[in-house]
Amino acid sequence: MTHITHQEFNALPLSEKIRLLFKKGNFIVAIRYYGYKINLYLLHNFYVEVFYNHKRDMIERIELLPAVHTRMKFYSDQIQLPTNLLD
Repeated sequence: MTHITHQEFNALPLSEKIRLLFKKGNFIVAIRYYGYKINLYLLHNFYVEVFYNHKRDMIERIELLPAVHTRMKFYSDQIQLPTNLLD
């Protein structure tokens, strides 16, 4: 699979999302947010967040992050992110 759409990514099971991100995604930055460590990845032309719960020692969810989401502020405080990517 060379490129994947938002819809195709969302339809994948969690284990496949993890595999795809670690093989094809680029790690950008990590933040702490309400008990989670959230790793931000760039996969092709969209941002993906990986929510890791320390207390449960597991990845709880993986979600697409629209470039206009309010949480982008937490990332942009640490690193300059291009905002011209597709949502």
